[in-house]
Amino acid sequence: MLCDLCHKNIATVHLTEIVNDKIIEMHICQDCAQTKAEEISKQPNISEFLGGLADLGKDKSEEYSLKCSLCGLSYGDFRKTGRLGCAHCYVTFRKFLLPLLKKIHTSTRHAGKVPLHIDKDLSNEVKLKELRKQLQRAIKLEEYEDAARLRDEIKKIDKGKSEI
Repeated sequence: MLCDLCHKNIATVHLTEIVNDKIIEMHICQDCAQTKAEEISKQPNISEFLGGLADLGKDKSEEYSLKCSLCGLSYGDFRKTGRLGCAHCYVTFRKFLLPLLKKIHTSTRHAGKVPLHIDKDLSNEVKLKELRKQLQRAIKLEEYEDAARLRDEIKKIDKGKSEI
């Protein structure tokens, strides 16, 4: 099979690219693969991007000296790789991660989908917690109709839990 790019050499590298949600499979020779690798290396690195967002207007000395007590990862290492070392890193670097998450996701709280394999009780607990929070807010703002609706939703979920 000849190279899809130069149509001269035998294809030895099989490359799959996703461009604009379309999968493109290419069979290319070693020379074209080298050229393609150089193109890819010139593209921006996501971990450098994330690190750059965290840099905006901050004193770096405190950040770089901070280390996770469990895995030993420093915040500087996180900024270089874009990866945390363990779950405790989220607690250790919380002060620096929250503004970063806020910039990227416009929120620091997960509001997306929940995996199907998650236990239904756990999902209900999360929903109950949010409903109770909304209920307290409605009561504080004296929105009694909303408060009554929220109370009924909470009772419905609690009743479903007790029947199991």
